[in-house]
Amino acid sequence: QVQLVESGGGLVQAGGSLRLSCAASGRTFSSYAMGWFRQAPGKEREFVAAISRGFSRTDYVDSVKGRFTISRDNAKNSAYLQMNSLKPEDTAVYYCAAAIAGGGVVVITDKNYSYWGQGTQVTVSS
Repeated sequence: QVQLVESGGGLVQAGGSLRLSCAASGRTFSSYAMGWFRQAPGKEREFVAAISRGFSRTDYVDSVKGRFTISRDNAKNSAYLQMNSLKPEDTAVYYCAAAIAGGGVVVITDKNYSYWGQGTQVTVSS
């Protein structure tokens, strides 16, 4: 198993930036593909970004392309989501997740993730 803990959320004005971190413990972090999802009040959970466990392949939902960057540091057992040019519609609880996957596979479906963090709130004011 792997335990995930998100941090870095908060309140920011539109146009600002935040960097979310996801610290993993347990089994070898480098064995997992990682992803970030978000859920706004009254809405379903939404895929945001994902990174493979090898080759650093990434994918993003269209609404964040060019603004968000997912990365990972296997030596620190951590994944990150750098969020720039934030918009009020980015307001949500953000979750990181871990999936067992092949080396270059990017996982974008939440049902394929086995482990989830508790979430961190991101609020963007207009």
